[in-house]
Amino acid sequence: MPSNPPCPRAVPSIICAAVLAICAAFVAYAQQPAPQGVPENSVTRVSDHVYAIIGFPNIGIIAGDRATLVVDTGMGPPNGAIVVREAEKLAKSPNLYLTTTHFHPEHAAGAQAFPPRTVLIRPAVQQEEMDKHGAEFIEMFRSRSALFREQLKDVKPRPPDILFDREIKLDLGGVTARLMWLGPAHTQGDELIFVEPDRTLLPGDIVENKLVPNMPNADASPKGWLAVLDKIAPLEPLHVVPDHGALGDGSLIAQERGFLQDLQTRALDLKRQGVSVDDAGKRLEADFKAKYPGWGSINAVPNAVRRVYAESQ
Repeated sequence: MPSNPPCPRAVPSIICAAVLAICAAFVAYAQQPAPQGVPENSVTRVSDHVYAIIGFPNIGIIAGDRATLVVDTGMGPPNGAIVVREAEKLAKSPNLYLTTTHFHPEHAAGAQAFPPRTVLIRPAVQQEEMDKHGAEFIEMFRSRSALFREQLKDVKPRPPDILFDREIKLDLGGVTARLMWLGPAHTQGDELIFVEPDRTLLPGDIVENKLVPNMPNADASPKGWLAVLDKIAPLEPLHVVPDHGALGDGSLIAQERGFLQDLQTRALDLKRQGVSVDDAGKRLEADFKAKYPGWGSINAVPNAVRRVYAESQ
């Protein structure tokens, strides 16, 4: 059960009708991992109470004595159904919670596959994003491949049961999950989950393992991203389960911050020199490809540079 009362359900008063300008780099980033779904029978034990399904995306499962929390759904109902089956194999009771790290389809569009008893929890800010842009992103992903079109067939949004403002704690029985909204970064409504006593962090897209921070549009914030990293560093996690890429430990936070701080510093220096944002993006993409060998999604560098330029105005 939640250890503190939820805030009232937040309903946005205005639904944005404008279509987002989604750049090609976002699509390349989102489709990069080889597994284009959630593989069945592929659960990895991360810590005493935390398990992960390594796929597109990685899915977190936190199993307590009284309840189980699932983090993210996979791309659409077919993947959501796989996640449910894997979670129920680990569950010690029928009590089931679901939360989503952000509103993008591979993380949230499978919620309808979860049984009606599931309690869906989200940050209020994330739900506002879902209401405004969820349908647009689903259509955008559907247009990218026949596989995504099939996975996102007949998606029906499921309203949350609990919305929270900054943080809510779930006592799952022998293990506590802290669900946190710490400000905008990859999206406006990024959620991070810290599991105690396992000291395991599920940071969504905010901390990944050698993947360039993905900032596809104006909702992403380099300053916000750095601020969130500074807020979670004191948690000193032993284990990190990123949404995309390989599992790791707490050193991933400093690695992510070092890359992003380097990019921000370099981009601001180029802007002061009068270099155009397009030329700066091309230059830093080439430079960072050489400086950070082994990092994926280098083609996301120009978008991050564009966000740095925009925030410095």
